[in-house]
Amino acid sequence: MSNHHTSSKNTNAFFAQAALSFGVALLAMVVAVLYLPVDPWVRAFLALGTLFLTTSAFTLAKCVRDNQENQAVVHRLDEARVEKLLAEHDPFRQMS
Repeated sequence: MSNHHTSSKNTNAFFAQAALSFGVALLAMVVAVLYLPVDPWVRAFLALGTLFLTTSAFTLAKCVRDNQENQAVVHRLDEARVEKLLAEHDPFRQMS
């Protein structure tokens, strides 16, 4: 069996850029909600919307990651089965 495991590892720079951009966007939204000249109930509504959107983004990212991991495991199992069948197949074997 061949052992060619392809893994897509993010670089440290990409991870830092993603984390920093998320932090800046969240901070900008929080500051905008705090300094928006509206009634407190509107500010609270926007703050709860921001919180809900943030937690939903984390949940969606986790679901996408889990789905990709599950597909990768199934794909590797299918490859292993095919390689096992090919290794066991003898085209010159006599059928009796």
